[in-house]
Amino acid sequence: MSNNRKLPVGMQDFEDMRTNGYLYVDKTAYIYRLATTGKPYFLCRPRRFGKSLFLSTLKAYFLGKKELFTGLAIAGLEKEWTEYPVFYFDFNVGVYTGAQSLHDTLHTKLHRLEEQWGKDAEEKDIASRLEGLVRRACERTGNKVVVLIDEYDTPLIATMDRPGVNDEMRTLLKGFYGVFKSADAYLRFVFLTGVTKFSKVSIFSDLNQLRDISMSNTFSGICGISETELTVNFHPEIAALAEKQKLTYEETLAKLKKHYDGYRFCEDMEGTEDIYNPHSLLNAFENKNFANYWYQTGTPTFLVKMLKDINFDIRKIGDGQVSATAEFLTDYRVDNKDPIPVLYQSGYLTIKGYNEQLNKYYLGFPNEEVKYGFLRNLLPAYAPADCILLNEFYAGNFIEDLWAGNVDGFMSRMQAMFASIPYDLSDRSERHYQLVFYLLFTLMGQFVQTEVKSAKGRADAVVKTSDTVFVFEFKMDTNGTAEDALQQIDNTGYLIPYIADGRKIVKVGAEFSAEERMLSRWITGNS
Repeated sequence: MSNNRKLPVGMQDFEDMRTNGYLYVDKTAYIYRLATTGKPYFLCRPRRFGKSLFLSTLKAYFLGKKELFTGLAIAGLEKEWTEYPVFYFDFNVGVYTGAQSLHDTLHTKLHRLEEQWGKDAEEKDIASRLEGLVRRACERTGNKVVVLIDEYDTPLIATMDRPGVNDEMRTLLKGFYGVFKSADAYLRFVFLTGVTKFSKVSIFSDLNQLRDISMSNTFSGICGISETELTVNFHPEIAALAEKQKLTYEETLAKLKKHYDGYRFCEDMEGTEDIYNPHSLLNAFENKNFANYWYQTGTPTFLVKMLKDINFDIRKIGDGQVSATAEFLTDYRVDNKDPIPVLYQSGYLTIKGYNEQLNKYYLGFPNEEVKYGFLRNLLPAYAPADCILLNEFYAGNFIEDLWAGNVDGFMSRMQAMFASIPYDLSDRSERHYQLVFYLLFTLMGQFVQTEVKSAKGRADAVVKTSDTVFVFEFKMDTNGTAEDALQQIDNTGYLIPYIADGRKIVKVGAEFSAEERMLSRWITGNS
């Protein structure tokens, strides 16, 4: 199927997209609503979710570039098209190693604006220079100033693992963002985006009129692509992907949903649609292939380190045991050791349910791309860097053994995996075994249907191939033997859900040695 439409993969400039004929998913109705109902806004969304493009669209709108919006929703809404002075600050640009690097970046940005709007010699510090610029731009044009800030929190995220430096960054930003309160009379519109909403930063603590729309039902689809937008705007791309992958159109939609959908940014589970990751979706269409595009853009090292340092039980995520209030989710504190807010705001968790009476959100992985990419990235954190087998782990190698019915090969591979962890570099506690074990089996779920133990009364793991169901039970030798594990499978009814399945059932009882600190023995049985 021939399809020559231009997809805006990696593009963030609205004017470039519209001028050069790239496909654009119309978000301009949101812009009109924002511009006519308020002034200062904040939006928190994960990286690569279209925040920069939305700000670029806002910039074109407030510069009065009416010709760029022909055929879009806002063309039928806006009648005046006033040109305003626009201050655009992009914090994606810059390397933030300390307060001086942030100061230098701010100085450069303000210097460029001063070349356009002039400078007062008495304005010495960052805050007074910004305030003077806002005032002069307003006075010279007769129109109030629009301020757009992209990824305001990049300097803070870059230094999260260095509390002292992070404090210096926040102090500097406090003065910078505080201007938007003192200069309010000169401001027409303010819009900030970021990944994380840090508390104790002036824009949130002092500028109390700032409207946080991050979890607003009205603006839940402001970034990303809804299922309606997907089917309306991308029919040719879906058809081309289906043809390349030898799938039906409906099968392709289902696979796109499984891989890239599932984000939810409000409590309205019925009245709003889940959101697809736009970066992954566009790359899948461009390459005509399903892959982990969003996750390949990188995972913050501080996040992996945080989970490891606090010994967070990652099994809770897969078991649906993660919950939080709205206030807790959207108000991150650097001294807070609970990773849930930053996991949610960074896009690794999303809303799966909401209890209105308790004002509690239930969280989980949004889709398979995030789930498997996240767990794959965590695996090396639970073993030293020189554990070659763990760091080169590929779940498909294990599954090939089970597809061939080679249980001994599968278990020998797992034995080698655990044995590769040096004796003196792991606590080798039962919890450690459980976490590595959880990661290994969950990652196999990319290739076959798996169930990993999540509640009392279930087998430790179940793997289902086309013709066989493998049921695993593991014991630490201080609590039982491989024989005990096999007997437990029979005595507790673990097999009952699979008896009517029609596939062959293979039981595996395995034993970890506390003394040898490794997977020591296993036995199998058929049912």
